[in-house]
Amino acid sequence: MKLNGAHILCQSLLNEGVEVIFGFPGGSVLTFYDTLMHYPALRHILVRHEQCAAHAADGYARVTGKPGVCLATSGPGATNLVTGLANAHLDSVPVIAITGQVGRQFLGKDAFQEADITGITIPITKHNYLIMSAAEIAATVKEAFYLASNGRPGPVLLDIPRDVFLEEAEFEYPQKVSLQRYKTLVHGHPAQIKKAAKLISDAKRPVIISGRGVIISKAFAELKELAEKMQMPVITTLLGISSFPETHTLSFGMLGMHGTAYANMAVSQSDLIIAIGMRFDDRATCRVDRFAPKAQIIHIDIDPAEIGKNIKVNVPIVGDAKNVLQALNKQLTNKLHAEWIQQLELWKKNHPSTTVRNTNELLPQYVINKIYEATEGDAIIVTGVGQNQMWAARNFWYDKPGSFISSGGLGTMGFELPAAIGAKVGCPKETVWAICGDGGLQMTLHELATAVQDNIAVKIAVLNNGYLGMVRQWQQLLYNKRYMATPISCPDLVKIAEAYGLPGVRVTDKTQVVPVIRQAMEYDGPFLIDFRIEPEENVFPFVPPGAALNELIEDTDKEQATSDETSSLIVSNI
Repeated sequence: MKLNGAHILCQSLLNEGVEVIFGFPGGSVLTFYDTLMHYPALRHILVRHEQCAAHAADGYARVTGKPGVCLATSGPGATNLVTGLANAHLDSVPVIAITGQVGRQFLGKDAFQEADITGITIPITKHNYLIMSAAEIAATVKEAFYLASNGRPGPVLLDIPRDVFLEEAEFEYPQKVSLQRYKTLVHGHPAQIKKAAKLISDAKRPVIISGRGVIISKAFAELKELAEKMQMPVITTLLGISSFPETHTLSFGMLGMHGTAYANMAVSQSDLIIAIGMRFDDRATCRVDRFAPKAQIIHIDIDPAEIGKNIKVNVPIVGDAKNVLQALNKQLTNKLHAEWIQQLELWKKNHPSTTVRNTNELLPQYVINKIYEATEGDAIIVTGVGQNQMWAARNFWYDKPGSFISSGGLGTMGFELPAAIGAKVGCPKETVWAICGDGGLQMTLHELATAVQDNIAVKIAVLNNGYLGMVRQWQQLLYNKRYMATPISCPDLVKIAEAYGLPGVRVTDKTQVVPVIRQAMEYDGPFLIDFRIEPEENVFPFVPPGAALNELIEDTDKEQATSDETSSLIVSNI
């Protein structure tokens, strides 16, 4: 059967189970959009900026486990996708980006809205393609979805010249992919797993560090079995949050620059680290040469390039976390680490990191706590980047697997709203909260229109402190309160919300918090709450640049926390 390239692309997407496309039209993709009208099963959601199409596809992919699809025209449409693709690449998210391109005869001639998007995105995609004929589309789509999802997931880009959408070819969708050079080790080497089991059995102060790889592989039951069988504490990376139930007695929070004090202390004093699906990035390890100085390290990851890249390991295991943990658990017998767990509990008592001060001020931690109570933890939380991200990470307890979504590797401000839209589209029956800073929200504020037009019922909590909060905190602690370029004005968000067509409420007092959260959750549609929080509230503990994990600034009176006094606030030699 002969079809034009646009029809072939639509049919191919349907064959891959695609249900929704986040996109923005333009000249190079008009033929595709005209054809899309004939495919009602392919829902199109019109974003207001192409970067947000990529973020929405990212959020959709994280909650569904299926590749999210975004679409843009050539030139600026394609280049606007770059930040979103870089974000997905660093966080291992399967995204399929489809871009229009100038006609084949104009390639390389600086035609109107031409950009070498395949060249631009080489470092930030798992693979990309310039499709030069309609006959290539079906096989390329099949291959792209396979690459995006298999092994370590990531974004794949398909660039299609506008005349290829018009060209006709025989349509036959391939049943399988043949990629001889692409091989993924998923089971782990038996000898390495045996070595790991021996180290775990002999360890006296073991710590599990769980990363996003556990969530990707859905190894939740296997991780819980390992922790409970060996009675080992579980610590997570930022993106590992919601890989292990946080109300569990063996859960000890997140490690790293803004991690809990007791998690950082545990890693620093451990004699064995079992790192699962994480990449030892600098925000997690802080000073690399002093990371876990007393520990041997087992590293389980599906990507061999990550093993040994940042931290030298004793037992590398390349494989899918679920498969490796299943094999590992079979080789272990029950063991207690009562004294070690008691030590962590003592650190947790003496160095609390999630307590909320009893004050009349409207604190962001209090807001997050109340969202947790209102949802009873049964919600998907999508955050921006900065202080709001850390408060959401630490003051909501994530028992629901895969319920915490954030921009980790790239640290993209403005990620929260479009990603929350994508998450809600992917899981329409779930409660989805976007936790925003006033700085980050203003980067993608226009996506309120997307939520309203498609009635995507995200609940938006803005922690509004009038600052670029995390940068201001660094200026306070490390630059003697020289607040250069961090005070930020914000429009009246209640009026903005109303202008876009959704309810908005401003909260200035603690007594208003719970009723307004309930009001938002009862409303059938998007709802924005502008929480006017304490302007100079900080995220503590905090590991300053150049310090080791156990050298951290703990909570202190904000009037005293200047760079001159930082040394007296450091907890070291734990």
